[in-house]
Amino acid sequence: MSGMSDGFLSDPPVPSTRPADGRRPLFAEFDRGTLPEWALVRHRMDPAEVSDVRAAVRAALEPVMGTVRPGARVCVAAGSRGIDRIDQVVRAVVGRLQEAGATVFIVPAMGSHGGATAEGQLEVLAGYGITPEAMGCEIRSSMETVELGEIVPGVPVFVDRHAFEEADLIVPINRVKPHTDFEGEIESGLMKMIAIGLGKQKGADTLHRQGFATFHELIPAVGLHTLAHAPIPFGVALVENGYARLVLVEAVVADRIPERERELLAIARAAMARLPLDAIDVLVLDAIGKDISGLGMDSNVVGRYYAGPTGSGPSIKRIVVRDLTRETEGNAVGIGMADVVLRRAVEKIDYHKTYMNCITAKTPEGARVALTVDSDREALSIAIACAIKVSPETARIVRVRDTKHLELLYVTSPALADVLATGRCEVVEPLHPIHFDDTGTFVDDGL
Repeated sequence: MSGMSDGFLSDPPVPSTRPADGRRPLFAEFDRGTLPEWALVRHRMDPAEVSDVRAAVRAALEPVMGTVRPGARVCVAAGSRGIDRIDQVVRAVVGRLQEAGATVFIVPAMGSHGGATAEGQLEVLAGYGITPEAMGCEIRSSMETVELGEIVPGVPVFVDRHAFEEADLIVPINRVKPHTDFEGEIESGLMKMIAIGLGKQKGADTLHRQGFATFHELIPAVGLHTLAHAPIPFGVALVENGYARLVLVEAVVADRIPERERELLAIARAAMARLPLDAIDVLVLDAIGKDISGLGMDSNVVGRYYAGPTGSGPSIKRIVVRDLTRETEGNAVGIGMADVVLRRAVEKIDYHKTYMNCITAKTPEGARVALTVDSDREALSIAIACAIKVSPETARIVRVRDTKHLELLYVTSPALADVLATGRCEVVEPLHPIHFDDTGTFVDDGL
């Protein structure tokens, strides 16, 4: 667990469920009844994907390369988390621009991520495999911005200083997908990177102050303002399939970005993976993280947000979080949507990164830590005990790796027939008891 700095308080203590003698959990009274058996199920989705990233990028760039003149200074903006093979995409873009005679550098375009520090954002990029050595060009990381005016009084627009002052052209690269915090014709994608990612912490904070309820209008407005004032000739849009693999790479010229992004969002929404059930009593997530979703867990998948159900997605009574991903580097934003968490997840929280993300997004509830226990057995027992009209014997329990990887899932017998009735799932391992080791940890590890 990381210590705090820059004026933040020390890490809060986490109450323990361990008894003084270490022999039994404090909440053993809830470990009653017999859990149903579960089966490992494969969820089949469209497997089409980009096989050769370099070739796909080069083909996508060919129609727009006329905008890049020999000797041009080009800034490539990258930084969204968890994109499939993003290092290969960025390297291919950089290489093609260099072939055209451009001098290329990269800037992190990720708002407040990485603790909102230049060093932290370099670390985030390095975690994706985006380093100067691997990319073959310089990376210029700074939180300094240039103001481009206001879209309305009190709402200024910012852009990365390196990108604006040191480049002749700026090329953003981002994945287009449904956003986790709002709905609109334009959600997560090139326009969001242009409006928020390139605006660094200052820009992200300014826009988030207006509230997510305004984002469906705010992001297009800020994006268009930036496009009108910054030298962005085109962007590289990426779409992933249900297996979180690249299925589309497309260069979009600046004046078509808003229109095309609406179309790409519809494609992305149709392709995204979803849980093959309408009702779940307990959903167990092996991990959450910023590499999985901006919220750690995708609200489009779990059907809930901090305030409660979203109205779309399955009805889930309780959510258990077992861990944080390594790639999230302690950023546990979104853990506030869980009902029960394992101690090992809480002990990995970097409170500075998590709080900075939540403060910038104006969602402090994202860092709230739920009931904290020591084992998977305790987590299931307490989650069931906290659910209305649910008994251990009849619990519809689903366990997945995370909300981004939904190909494999454990499903208990009360829900198995409904899963198989979708026609998109098949049993990989037949029904068997939910096994725990002596510490109460799941033995099954087929995910």
